Amino acid sequence: MWSDFKAFLLKTNALALAIGVIIGAATGKVVSAIVADALMPIISLMIPSGSWREAQLVLTQTTGADGKPVVNAIKYGDVLGNVVDFVIVAFLVFVITKALVREKAPAPTKSCPECKETVALEARRCKWCTAPLV
Repeated sequence: MWSDFKAFLLKTNALALAIGVIIGAATGKVVSAIVADALMPIISLMIPSGSWREAQLVLTQTTGADGKPVVNAIKYGDVLGNVVDFVIVAFLVFVITKALVREKAPAPTKSCPECKETVALEARRCKWCTAPLV
């Protein structure tokens, strides 16, 4: 049983997936800290001041058994705040990825005079219609 489980982990991508989830969780905490502690103070200078993240639409309000108020509300400020956080993080990940990952230049090609398909520049015959290429 143990050898089957080990084979499952090593033959499939389960181990790589587990490592990816662990790294993703750690990265999520770092990104959340960067957004909350470094970016949001700067961004809060550009967005309306106040406690807009705590904005809510109160549906009902009652008093609990312990005498404390119980509020049933739609917390749209929190939802909007999370959307703003997501857009900022997604944009930063896009910018960083764009800076680090360069696209390869496409391989040089030419067009077949017979079928007009694109073939490699070094090709002597078209792979589509087998016409000789000059």
